[in-house]
Amino acid sequence: MTSLDEFRMETRAWLEENCPQELRRSFTTEDDICWGGRNWTFKSEAQKQWLERMAARGWTVPSWPKEYGGAGLNGDEAKVLKEEMKRINAISPLESLGMWMLGPALLKYGTHEQKLEHLPKIARGEIRWCQGYSEPGSGSDLASLQTKGVDMGDHFLVSGQKIWTSYADQSDWIFALVRTEPEASKHKGISFLLFDMNSEGVTTKPIPLISGNSPFCETFFDEVKVPMENIVDTRGNGWTIAKYLLTHERETVSSLDGIFGRANGLYKTAADAVGLDETGRLDDPLLRADIGDFLVDEMALTAHLAVANTYSRAGNQLGARSAELKYLGTELNKRRQSLVVQSGGLEALSGPEEKNGIGSETALWLRSKGNTIEGGTSEIMLSIISKAVLRLPSLG
Repeated sequence: MTSLDEFRMETRAWLEENCPQELRRSFTTEDDICWGGRNWTFKSEAQKQWLERMAARGWTVPSWPKEYGGAGLNGDEAKVLKEEMKRINAISPLESLGMWMLGPALLKYGTHEQKLEHLPKIARGEIRWCQGYSEPGSGSDLASLQTKGVDMGDHFLVSGQKIWTSYADQSDWIFALVRTEPEASKHKGISFLLFDMNSEGVTTKPIPLISGNSPFCETFFDEVKVPMENIVDTRGNGWTIAKYLLTHERETVSSLDGIFGRANGLYKTAADAVGLDETGRLDDPLLRADIGDFLVDEMALTAHLAVANTYSRAGNQLGARSAELKYLGTELNKRRQSLVVQSGGLEALSGPEEKNGIGSETALWLRSKGNTIEGGTSEIMLSIISKAVLRLPSLG
């Protein structure tokens, strides 16, 4: 028996003993997700216990070093943990932008003191983070951002506006791109700052979406005091950090578990709505063909993601190839949600989870449009792929 086999047996036994039975199921609504944070209210005692047990073991962020709240697992061990959690259908104990995006950036660019200050709190779900990137006039051309930080000696005074800041109204801290070097070029003048959302001068305003409830907010900064020690890496190097962080955001957005978890049972939905013919196939040849095409493409993306995960576990960085995953995953999700509504017919337009009069399937279909915009539009992803991956010549 290899050491990895022993690790699997130990992991399986621990999960069987410690994962609450009521959390051994798929996500059904966003209420199933534990986001953590200073103001988080656990939905059940089981959710609280599950987070505490996993965090104590370092398994909320298993690949992070132990001194920063992780378990120090290697790539193969982290894969085993994920497989064993999936085997019992265990709900993730914690989800957060701190884990997905800020954590990897701090591990690469942060000081030891910054890592000790922020990473263990992220791993334990004590602080919830949001992202301050896009601005009303700086979306696709993010480097043109105008939020500024004025050097006051021991701190910056940050003023400006961010938009599409997911969960900003529920977050404790923000990682933001701020122009601190006004005389430098637009890419060289940006710094990566961390600060508390409770700081004087920070306000947020939710942005409602057509699908009903929305995670998005407008966020305003009015001379917010940010200590100099809250700069990650060096002044003016924020764009480098931002690009690195975006590769992790795109990988997360493209994740099959995250995107497709709410749309299981596509074929059953279609069968219940249109019925089966005498051979046991969907009694709608056009819908049957559309679902067949989708399932083939979904299998192809699953294989593509498996290759990317193996590449990453070997210690490589996906870099621009994360744009492939983001584009393929979000466009496929949009197709899937459309097929759910198409398959369900009128029944899909209403449901038990109605929000603002919109049925749950319809709300998910409408929300899927946003997946192809957040984290970089599909058009921008195609541009990155053409230039940085395929090395195609510029038309200009």
